[in-house]
Amino acid sequence: MTPNQILEPEWLFPFHSMSVGDSFFIPTLRPAEMIYVVDSAAKRAGIRVKTYVYSKDDHLGVRVWKLS
Repeated sequence: MTPNQILEPEWLFPFHSMSVGDSFFIPTLRPAEMIYVVDSAAKRAGIRVKTYVYSKDDHLGVRVWKLS
């Protein structure tokens, strides 16, 4: 691993335990990549989500809302 590489943890998304309108926050320094990962996982699960780059308590990340 080079010094410029930042490794993300493996995430388990709680799509099936969520109700429509629920959201969760994922802290990350790579929001564009995380949005791609979340959208891909939601598509595989057959769930629609909306993702936004978001800041929470001065931490950059992605907020994910379940739409269906």
